[in-house]
Amino acid sequence: MLWGGRHGPYGARTTTVSREARTAPGGYPSPPGHASRTSAGHVENPASALDPSAVADRLARVARVRVLVVGDAMLDRYVTGSVDRISPEAPVPVVRVEGERVAPGGAANVATGVAALGASCDLVSVVGGDTDAAVLGDLLGGWSSVRRDLVADPDRPTTVKTRVLARHQQMLRFDLESSAPLAGGVREAVRERALERLAEADALALVDYDKGTLDPDWATDLLREAARRGVPAVVDPKLRNFFSFTGAHLFKPNATELAAALGRERPVRSASELAEVRRRMECRNLLVTLGEEGMLLLEQGTEEPRRIPSRAREVYDVSGAGDTVTAVLAGLLAAGAAVSEACVLANFAAGIEVSHLGAVPVDGRELLAAIEEHCGHTEG
Repeated sequence: MLWGGRHGPYGARTTTVSREARTAPGGYPSPPGHASRTSAGHVENPASALDPSAVADRLARVARVRVLVVGDAMLDRYVTGSVDRISPEAPVPVVRVEGERVAPGGAANVATGVAALGASCDLVSVVGGDTDAAVLGDLLGGWSSVRRDLVADPDRPTTVKTRVLARHQQMLRFDLESSAPLAGGVREAVRERALERLAEADALALVDYDKGTLDPDWATDLLREAARRGVPAVVDPKLRNFFSFTGAHLFKPNATELAAALGRERPVRSASELAEVRRRMECRNLLVTLGEEGMLLLEQGTEEPRRIPSRAREVYDVSGAGDTVTAVLAGLLAAGAAVSEACVLANFAAGIEVSHLGAVPVDGRELLAAIEEHCGHTEG
């Protein structure tokens, strides 16, 4: 069973820049116009990523592309209230519930982030045969540029993360989920739909939350097919299948996940360690997100990682920041941005996202305004 979706405002495919015209040797897009590469793989004009006119031009290109997002979609539920006493039954606070809201989470949050940036998006994922699936489907239905293919599995629940907040502080989170592998028929339906949608995609994002949607075998096949078609693929991994998704254009773990996957107690940040991870993952580019410290980028053809400092102004809630980075990276790479340009802009977007309470997609206007504000302060 599929929860039906709607075509985006650009129809099935309206990309005006042909893939052949924007593909460099090696099968991946090279950026038209800005930030050409040297033979060493460095960007000759990295400052263009912070030029408001260049950003506006890039975002205009984003509006003409389509991104395929495949992975663990979920429903984020936020229960808000106030606390003024401790329970007489146990030493825990009593939250007086004052409100509740729901939002797309996980891969669904990435899909709405892609749409907020201005691109069209296909989302392929799995939900349960329950009311939460219907709620998530309705939420995604509010995004006209998101075409949703949610395969329903009646034997598993829709993943729901419920956060309880009081005075803008998260008190508790409880999760309803199944991390079991997909049943054969559901697995094959997801695989077939993902491969079908890839034929229309300008970029691919694999979003793994260890909930079972992404099977390592066919996900690797999907990455190979994306490379063959010249479609840049962004992988956001989790621990269980961390080393399964080889061959990405951009592999994007966070620092904690990377250290855990390698069995390290300390962060992995040296050039030699990052180069070994890139080699092992057979990825062209490696981006390690560092939370409040920003990002580390090791690009193809380079030996030294580039540090991208955090641009967060005020941090209210970090939930959804990683999804925002994935969405912006995929949208910008689809539009032909250089990896370094996409990472710098995704870093700005993450700084905007964490200033909101809960996971909130960052739209292109917000991103452009942040760049203009930053450039104005720099010039002043």
